[in-house]
Amino acid sequence: MTTESLDQKVDGSSPGDDGFEEMASDTRQFVTFITGNEVFAVDMAPVQEIIRLPDVVRVPLAPSTLDGLANLRGKVLPIISLRRMFGFDEQEHDDATRAVVIDVGQPLGFVVDRVASVVGVEPAQIESVDSIRSTVDTELLSGLIKNVGGHEMVMVLDFEKLIQREFSQIAAIAKTANLSGGLPSSSDNKDDDDEKESDELQLVSFAIAEQEYAINIADVQEIVQIPDTIIHVPRSESHVIGVMTLRNRLLPLVDLRRMFALSNRKLDEKSRIVVLAFGNASVGVAVDSVSEVLRVAKSYVDAMPTLLAKDGGLSEIAQICRLNDGKRLVSIITARHLFDHSAIKEALNTVSDLDQNTGNENTEVDEALDDDEQVVIFRLDKEEFGVPINSVQEIVRVPEELIHVPKAPKFVEGVINLRGTVLPVIDLRLRLGMVREERSDRQRIMVFLLAGVRTGFIVDSVAEVLKIPKTVIEPAPQLSGEQGKLLSRMANMEKQKRMVQLLDPEHLVEGKELEKLATVKV
Repeated sequence: MTTESLDQKVDGSSPGDDGFEEMASDTRQFVTFITGNEVFAVDMAPVQEIIRLPDVVRVPLAPSTLDGLANLRGKVLPIISLRRMFGFDEQEHDDATRAVVIDVGQPLGFVVDRVASVVGVEPAQIESVDSIRSTVDTELLSGLIKNVGGHEMVMVLDFEKLIQREFSQIAAIAKTANLSGGLPSSSDNKDDDDEKESDELQLVSFAIAEQEYAINIADVQEIVQIPDTIIHVPRSESHVIGVMTLRNRLLPLVDLRRMFALSNRKLDEKSRIVVLAFGNASVGVAVDSVSEVLRVAKSYVDAMPTLLAKDGGLSEIAQICRLNDGKRLVSIITARHLFDHSAIKEALNTVSDLDQNTGNENTEVDEALDDDEQVVIFRLDKEEFGVPINSVQEIVRVPEELIHVPKAPKFVEGVINLRGTVLPVIDLRLRLGMVREERSDRQRIMVFLLAGVRTGFIVDSVAEVLKIPKTVIEPAPQLSGEQGKLLSRMANMEKQKRMVQLLDPEHLVEGKELEKLATVKV
């Protein structure tokens, strides 16, 4: 529209006259888009931006209209399918697919087939929806625009009503979500637990050269993947792999294969670095793979035969654990003995020398570690979840068959005999409303103590023990009541391109279901 035509519309008044300013202020800007062959519009004011469809993390127990959560410049962005909201057929996303980011108390991304244009609309062009009320569900519409942007009729969506209908809690996110409602701490009944569990060891097990080893979980700071960059130190012993950077501190790395005089093996995607702590010192030991977390009765643990410990150069291995009626032997490494090894001492000295040269302030870094949360990472389908490490009683393999108990609650898959104790087992996929997965060797049972009842949950796999900085933990969007309790927080690790949903085990089973669980017996 030219300046001349604008002038004519305001009865000859010039662009600087009050009449023109009044007309311009009434013009509203709308973004128009196509979804399911229908044309919709939204007022430009709440539209923050329009983006290409990002990768998403799927959220259990969320409404079916939620595609998942995306990372938008360090912020968690729920991505919602308008096609599913309106009951349109599913369609593959293509290059034209976009997410319209709208702020309705918090930014939300709405997936549309194609963004058409931005148009200016006069108030007189916006009509009531009464004329189509008999043929179309107009509950979510605030008006109709006719003959704009090349379309005969454009439906104006009321996104506030749309969110209230599909996500009843999302409008209250800003008020209700806070980090203080965090993960449970096991410190409340710590004395009682220590008394009851004093006859057990809790161990992290791992493989080296097809042999199984373990170390007390209290000595394990975290478990991380092999870093992209390892600084190799000249003239160091062959056991010393080098030095890596772990959250702004230098961590020495040693190879347990070489320490135990085993054959060399190149580190790969299955290899892990187990970060051990003894006193104020930390070291990373490379292992072939990490297996599971074991809780073992001390009656199944024997001291290493004196002859082997003395003459075999195995002073780091103080005990042997007998599992599966002695068919599975696990060598228990003692951190105190390991740190006495010359290779570990040299690795620590190497870091000390580097610190002096670079002025690295380890004291400040160690104090900052208190701002981390240590979690066990597990997977369901392609998504990563985490639980606080102090909530995990143990992690065990899934037996070939679960014992099915008559009259057991429907949500219980079966029970297993765990060292003479009946352990009810629940499929976590089904608990979170996901599709059941066929049993595999990668699956594990994570054991939690729920109101005094030890309960196992089957997960697809257990990945690692990870320390997550509290600075990257934020409230998860509350997309449903159940999801809001179970998955109230998430770790948004933007640099690593990871998003971990943090699960609160206390809410896995509640109320009457918990009472039924306590009665499960063989």
